[in-house]
Amino acid sequence: MMDKLNDILREAGVSKVKLSKYLGVSRQMIYNYLEVEDINKWPKDKKVMLLNLLGIKNAEDIHKIKVDTDYISELDARLNSIILVKTGVSKEEKNTVYEGLGKKQKELLKNIIDVVKENLEDTKDNDGFNSMNYLYNFLQAMNTSPELRYLLAYVSKETCFEDPSRFVFDEDEQFVFESIMFTAMTLYNNGGTSKTKLQEAHNRFVKKIERKKEEKMGRTMELTRIRLQAMQELGYTEVNEENVSDISAKMAEIETRKVGN
Repeated sequence: MMDKLNDILREAGVSKVKLSKYLGVSRQMIYNYLEVEDINKWPKDKKVMLLNLLGIKNAEDIHKIKVDTDYISELDARLNSIILVKTGVSKEEKNTVYEGLGKKQKELLKNIIDVVKENLEDTKDNDGFNSMNYLYNFLQAMNTSPELRYLLAYVSKETCFEDPSRFVFDEDEQFVFESIMFTAMTLYNNGGTSKTKLQEAHNRFVKKIERKKEEKMGRTMELTRIRLQAMQELGYTEVNEENVSDISAKMAEIETRKVGN
């Protein structure tokens, strides 16, 4: 029974943090509850809350639960509605990271923070830290390419959080990207090719990244040179709040000269 419960929570994307907020207990207590052999041995009030969350009347019905897109949506709605009532956003939060956001934006940001925090709480979990570090890099790069947004959509659909037929970005491009991704992932999961055959492709990938790094470094050095030239022409020895606008304007002028030549 407990194995089935853990499978349901994992497939539905219910984190320990969310479940602890819903039940009104600590995250450590959630781990303790989930180690109990039988849900019927839980405190009665927590057992009732869990069954209500799962949408069933007794613990034995857990084995009848089928986790699909509809079930995930219903469970998520029940979970979030209770959590919002219990937690909301504190007065302190209104003046910090949540300031200027609407209700659903606040809810989404709060959920993201909860998941990130859960992955970072175990300081010995290098996989959790590295995953969140990659996520941070991804978020910084997301606006540089529409394909990165399509990748997010593909993952959401693949994990049954979103309707696979729903397109929120450019439908034609997203359709092509998802089809290619599905083909690639099918090949990967079926072991359809060897590492030796892929080595050449990965070498090209590495060389491409190295070229991009060189271009980025070259551009950084060029901007540094232009900034120093601008400061020299303006007679400044440092960049501060009072002269940054002047320096930026002069840098733009210097680059225009370069184009003109």
